[in-house]
Amino acid sequence: MGRLIMPPDDEYNRELVNNVHPDGWVNPEPKRIYNMVVIGAGAAGLISSIATASLGGSVALIERNLLGGDCLNVGCVPSKSLIRSANAAHEMKGAARYGLSPSYIAKSDFYSVMERLRRVRAGISTNDSAARYTELGVDVFIGDGRFIDPNSVEVDGKVLRFKKAVITTGARAAIPDIQGIEDVGYYTNENIFDLVDLPEALIVIGGGPIGCELAQAFSRLGSKVSIIQRGKLLPHEDKDASAILEERFKSEGIELYSDSQALRVERGTDGKKILVIEKDGSEYAVVGDEILIGVGRVPNVEGMGLGVAGVEYDKKHGVKVDDNLRTTNKRVFAAGDSCMKWKFTHAADAAAQIVVQNALFKGKKKLSSLVMPWCTYTDPEIAHVGMYDGEAISAGIEYEYYKFDMAENDRARAEGDEVGFVKVMVEKGSDRILGATIVSKHAGEMINEITTCITLGIGLGKLGSVIHPYPTQSEAIKRVAGLYNKSRLTPFIAKLLKLWLRVQR
Repeated sequence: MGRLIMPPDDEYNRELVNNVHPDGWVNPEPKRIYNMVVIGAGAAGLISSIATASLGGSVALIERNLLGGDCLNVGCVPSKSLIRSANAAHEMKGAARYGLSPSYIAKSDFYSVMERLRRVRAGISTNDSAARYTELGVDVFIGDGRFIDPNSVEVDGKVLRFKKAVITTGARAAIPDIQGIEDVGYYTNENIFDLVDLPEALIVIGGGPIGCELAQAFSRLGSKVSIIQRGKLLPHEDKDASAILEERFKSEGIELYSDSQALRVERGTDGKKILVIEKDGSEYAVVGDEILIGVGRVPNVEGMGLGVAGVEYDKKHGVKVDDNLRTTNKRVFAAGDSCMKWKFTHAADAAAQIVVQNALFKGKKKLSSLVMPWCTYTDPEIAHVGMYDGEAISAGIEYEYYKFDMAENDRARAEGDEVGFVKVMVEKGSDRILGATIVSKHAGEMINEITTCITLGIGLGKLGSVIHPYPTQSEAIKRVAGLYNKSRLTPFIAKLLKLWLRVQR
């Protein structure tokens, strides 16, 4: 097995590769039969295999590329490392807001920013290393895994027989059909972190979570950024949240081309990349040095012999599973981005735990029973859990909202983070929480309180009696609960209270 090289070939990327795709790795001799064979070593695959091994089961884990999957290598870890540096640069530039002298980063600092990213990623990679999983009792196979019959997988010439298997092959960046894009070239999240030089101008196609996070990060680090989006930013999010992000991006100098369609890409005589778009019936040219595509994800389902195994799938939605995550082959399950609409690391983790219980112990855990929060790590962050308006309407549930603006939160005002809100949807006539959206500097941390309440069946009214430290931004959640409780104070009850107090004089 030749050494896999990740650009740039420095000490940190070599450390990463040595952990998650080690040079000269020798696959073990397969056991007679495995309790579970796992194809794909991203979040779902790692959790499935380690959980099985920790329970005493025999398990084989197959990965053709890098253990750790997208999250470690080209997703959560590198993107959040980049975002942290970008936010620091933004705070330095805006230091006058805090009574300090502003300072500015140089474009040459980008090399150090990316070096730090690689250093952080390499350090974390130990957790997902082939050596660590082997020590924990997992047979790690590096190579292409392919079903050769309904209960066997072949990898590197070795046949792995199983009682149960789980497909955890994840997803890859979707590439839109744009004339000339392949000839001119582009980046996705899968290779954008290989950069060592900051693009002077970056064109981002797609205004979803990946596009928005990276667009703001590169803008704050000094790139001139343009976003091309068919509709509004974060089209699936609360419209008020999307509007706030759009205003923030505009204030930071990011050019937004909403309701636009990318038509073709050309190469200018000066070497620049020219994206021709259509907006409001007219064509416009957007010029940049590099193009980043972030229009969604496509499940990895090809080349695994799924048909031979009797596993149904389609290229758009992935592996077909039921609510117990079982495929059309009763021996085979799937979890994570290869089969789920929730394409998050924490969703893959939770789904893998369902698979282990259902596959090995004949459990009946359901994917639909999960309460799934998520967060887009822009500044401000946008986090959500539960239903949106349309989902409540489709379910025939009447609802009402309670909203508290972060501009009224003392900690947010002290820190200059007044933009945002906490908005909670409850079933009309009760305090049952249906969903919530939080827009704030720390929305990803704050949403956990609401998620806990939905999971445990705690109503919004009860949150009003929970003491929150002062001053914290999470106190805004208590204030929303206060708004709900205040709404229960009908004119009749208010009149009775006044009469009672008058009697007590």
